[in-house]
Order: sequence, then structure tokens, then C-alpha cells
Amino acid sequence: MHTLTRFFLGTAAAALLSITSVHAQTARPSLTGDWAGTLGPLEFTAHLTDPAGGPRTATLDIPAQHAQGLVLQFTAPADSVYLRLRQPAAQFAGRRSADGQRLEGEWQQGLRSFPLTLSRAAGTAKPTGPKRPQTPQPPFPYQSAEVTFKNEKAGITLAGTYTLPADKGPFPAVVLLTGSGPEDRNETILGHQPFAVLADYLTRHGIAVLRFDDRGVGQSGGTLAGTTSADYTTDAQAALAWLRAQPGIRKNQVGVIGHSQGGTAAIGAAGQPAGPDFLVLLAAPALPGDELIVQQSLALARLQTSDAAQLATTEKLQRTMTQIVQQNPDNAQARTRLLAYYNGINPQLAAQAEPQLAMLTSPDYRHLLADRPAQTLAKVKCPVLALGGGKDQQVPAIANLAATTAGLKTAGNRDVTTKELPGLNHLFQTAPTGNPAEYGTIEETFAPSALAVIGDWIGLHTRK
Repeated sequence: MHTLTRFFLGTAAAALLSITSVHAQTARPSLTGDWAGTLGPLEFTAHLTDPAGGPRTATLDIPAQHAQGLVLQFTAPADSVYLRLRQPAAQFAGRRSADGQRLEGEWQQGLRSFPLTLSRAAGTAKPTGPKRPQTPQPPFPYQSAEVTFKNEKAGITLAGTYTLPADKGPFPAVVLLTGSGPEDRNETILGHQPFAVLADYLTRHGIAVLRFDDRGVGQSGGTLAGTTSADYTTDAQAALAWLRAQPGIRKNQVGVIGHSQGGTAAIGAAGQPAGPDFLVLLAAPALPGDELIVQQSLALARLQTSDAAQLATTEKLQRTMTQIVQQNPDNAQARTRLLAYYNGINPQLAAQAEPQLAMLTSPDYRHLLADRPAQTLAKVKCPVLALGGGKDQQVPAIANLAATTAGLKTAGNRDVTTKELPGLNHLFQTAPTGNPAEYGTIEETFAPSALAVIGDWIGLHTRK
């Protein structure tokens, strides 16, 4: 299970997310148009653009989850059609019907597949989309510029947005680091743009902000394939260096805000020379990586059941899976043993799990399992604010905040503030249960109370 990846249709069982190959495209009759279908109570509408000789593009709307305009990777080799959603990882795999009016196939997510037929819709109007009242709209009372900077170590150019208060500087500044998986500079998910909201709030309160697209996302070069949070740490270091070099910035008041796995990269940067002057950790993992995965599985399972036997089975399944990967550094051998384990439980489970094995043996997943945040936290000497949502089911707040405090105390760090924010989920939305399936249904993008805690703490630590 990719422990820090956002979820969509399922819960614990849907956490094993697929990484699928890109197939070569061949010319076929155009698929341009709207294609609609239902998956249980959910209505899906895919908007496909299939120009002759041009790149294919697609978006997906799921009104019941208040999801609109989700970007899909669209390939159509021969009579097949693949629509892949990066975040959370899922895909539609289907074939054209003989009359070309239906795409018949399956929606695949985690270890589960659901039959889904998309039919060409005549005159279907696109939904207006979910309400996202916090998304900043121009004109802005501050300067905003599109910028690029170079990670010399990786040999790639990253692109982002730099916002600077309109008042006379110099200003404190922060770099924003997104969570796991391919993320754009706004950390866009299900119509929400948490980092756009956070950057807007901070800039309006006198703090310059740099946010940037992940490698291979948006306007940034490179690729996420084969990278780990250690690579992301080098991106954070490059962003810090660029920000400190800008005119109007207080060179000794440049910090990093890391969300989820972005917090892991932020901690890594803080333990290096020329690291941040302060650190804000938002739902950042602090438990050992293999234990974090188990605890996340249990938290998600508890949303579905309180049966002790079922929870024990979930825990055993997750612990055994992680142990198999850890004990078999050879990927082929690890995949063979995982399949044998799944077969011993249920042959159908093994068949469903096979496409997920590349993710379970990827460099990023192995790095995550081996991560020991206590060791990296012990190197952090700068002031730290660590926040967790009381209803976070992905990085449970109580255990991870306690581990954060313990790790920092090992370093003798005395300027540490940790807070559990009641009622907030992993995205820092006010949430009913914290179930990831709620993310798109919640109108709020970022709880104002959480924004205020972050802004007030940075203000206190950057006063002249």
C-alpha cells in the first residue's frame, strides 16, 4: 500500500494502487465526445478529445463525489481504450464496441475491478463542477510570477509560482512541498487546490511563497519514475537556494512547509547544510515506514468494522506483505513470494494483486518501508511546528505527533510545537469521519483554523 497516496472509491483494500504501462497508440475512428456510465451509485462522465494526428486528452467528472475535470491519461492502442487517473491511481481499461458507441471494460483500482461501460452521450453538458469557494481568484493584492529553477544535482528544471507581498520588504519566505505521487504546484485533488489556498493566505499575511510542480508534472522537467523522497529532498534544497537568492527576501528566515510525504523531504532538507530556518510539518509521518503502513491500514479498516478478528486479519495481511518485500531485495523473487502468499489466501486475490506488484517493489515503496524518521528528525535543529488532523486516517495524528516530538527531543531541539487539530482530516478539511472518500464531497479546501495556526506560528518566528 502506498501509505501517503490519496484514496478514491475504496478504503484499505483500495490502497494498493496500480502503476500501468503506456501503450503505443494507433489510428482509429475518433473518440472525441462525452462518454457516460455508472458504477454502483456513481455516475462517471469522461470527456475525450481524440484529434487526428494530435495528442489525446481527457478529463473525468464524478458529480456524486464533487469531482470535476480530473485529468486522465488517454491512450487507445488498436481497439483498446485506457483512461488512467494518476491521483489516486486507478484506470478504466476497455474496448470499443462494434458500432463504436460503447466502451466496454472495467474500472480498476487497488485490488478490485468493477465492470463499467461508457456510452457515447449525445449533447451531454459538462457539470458546473463542485463549489470550491476558497480557491483564490485574481486580481490578487500581491505579486505573482511563473518561475523556473534548476536542481543542478539532478540536472532538471522545475517550474512553479512565486508570490510576493505587495508591501515593502524584505519578507520571510517558505517553500511548499506536496505529498506523495505526481502533484502539481497547487497539490490539486478532486477540484481542491490546497497549496493555492495556503500560498494565498500566507502571502496576504506578509510571507513570500514558492510552490512548484513535481518532476514530470505540469511544467517541470524530469520524471517521478524511480525516484524516492531522498530525490525530492534535493528538489527542496534547490528551491530553498533559489528562494534565498531572490531580492526582497530575508535570507535567514526561509522555511519549508511539507505536507504528508512532502514532510519527509522537508525533514531531510532540514538535516542538511543550508537547510531551512524553520519547518512546518503537515500530517508528516514520523513512525517507521513499515509500521506507518500497518497503522494506516488499521485506521482505514476501523472505518468499516470494529470486529477484532477482521482487524487482526487486516494487520496480519499488511505486516506479512511488508515483510516479504523487505526480506527479498530481488524484485522478481519478492513478486513471486507475494503472489504465492496471495494464492494461499485466495486465488482470486492473487489474480487481482498481480498488476500491483511493480508498485510494491518500486524504489519509492522500498524507500518508504526502510524510512526511519527518528534518525532524520534527530538532525533537525531549527524551530518546528508539526500539525496533524484529529480525523486523519492516512497519517494518524496521535502516534505520529508523539514520534515527531520524541525524534526532535533526541536532537536537543527545544523550539518544537506539535498540535492535533480536532475534526480535521489528512487534507486539513473539516470532515465527518476522515475517510478519504469524503475528500471530494467536502466543500472546504483548507480549514481556516489550520491556516491561522500556520500563519501565526510563522509570524511569531519571523518577527524583526
